[in-house]
Amino acid sequence: MTLSSTQAARWRGAVLLAAIVAGGGGYWLGQSANEAPLTPASAGGSAPLYYYDPMFPNQKFDKPGKSPFMDMQLVPKYADGAAGGAAPGVSVDPAARQSLGIRAVAATMGSLASALDVTGTIDFNQRDVAIIQARSGGFVQRVYARAPGDVVRAGAPIATLLLPEWGGAQTEFLSVKRLGKPDLTAAARQRLRLMGMSDGLISSVERSGRPNGVVTITTPISGVIQSLDARAGVTLAMGQTLAQVSGLDTVWLNAAVPEARTGDVRVGQTATATLTGFPGEPFSGRVIAILPTAQADSRTLTVRIELANRSGRLRPGMFASVALGGDARPALLVPSEAVIRTGTRTLVMLATGDGRYHPAEVRVGRDAGGQTEILAGLAPGEKVVASGQFLLDSEASLTGIPVRAIGAAK
Repeated sequence: MTLSSTQAARWRGAVLLAAIVAGGGGYWLGQSANEAPLTPASAGGSAPLYYYDPMFPNQKFDKPGKSPFMDMQLVPKYADGAAGGAAPGVSVDPAARQSLGIRAVAATMGSLASALDVTGTIDFNQRDVAIIQARSGGFVQRVYARAPGDVVRAGAPIATLLLPEWGGAQTEFLSVKRLGKPDLTAAARQRLRLMGMSDGLISSVERSGRPNGVVTITTPISGVIQSLDARAGVTLAMGQTLAQVSGLDTVWLNAAVPEARTGDVRVGQTATATLTGFPGEPFSGRVIAILPTAQADSRTLTVRIELANRSGRLRPGMFASVALGGDARPALLVPSEAVIRTGTRTLVMLATGDGRYHPAEVRVGRDAGGQTEILAGLAPGEKVVASGQFLLDSEASLTGIPVRAIGAAK
């Protein structure tokens, strides 16, 4: 005979129940032959409807006694909720509750911070990049001891260029200046600026009275040389790239956030990173972007965090653990251990206060600090079972006690 997954779950629950009944020690030895530790709630001593074997709950018997299938006593089945329209449930006497370790906790309103721990990798800040180009055609006269990967400071020389076009324009500027016409001199000076010459170079030519077509190109920012194409003797075209430098004052931390938790992340949110290279030293930053494309293989979204890196210790490629903190907001909370996730729905076992328990379906939200947010299915003050709930759920499933729907909550 082949069992469905539901039937298999009931068999496992029945086996667990039988083990508790058979192996309960001195307490269970003191019980009468017709008693069971967990029974469907009876109505003030009303007669049972029938008796059954928990291992074969579909078989009904008119009288108590020993099961013909297993070496155990039959369990009485009472009319569910026969007393005053009470909800059907599993009844447990006080002594059994203590032996089984059943503990009930009230659902309360509280604050649950949206803490999220993920991992990420340090990367260059792609907004802090300098492209160093030739502003005019010419030749590379000299290159300095630079190579890709070198860390340079702002103003560090990259290459010395000979630019004949600049020399010709400077000669024309000096000729116009000798005419003594301020308007023409100002126009010629502006032409030199448009060609890419700095005010310092123009002033130097104006003071010396001699053209200077040789210029040393420097990096405008501090950072890492990503590419270097300047080589001595190479002919340059206007706009040709000589080098590319990425800044290191700030870096990006690309954190992988599961797509199921992307609702807990927002731009501007604070983040704290820890790295194995700097144990015990947190690095604080903030979320500056949530990239629009998900990673298909890992089902994660990339969250971009900007970190200050004034000391230059954070190097691209480093691995980091990231704690994304959020503002605490009010929520209905229960202990996370009280939540029963079956795969198709989420349940809790409600305690009515008179030794009766019955299942209720809930919709859960975030988890943090051992607390779970209840979005629907519970009301503040209702008590849920936080210990022993799986045994009660198995008994309720075996005896066919209906689950309270989400819409039926108070």
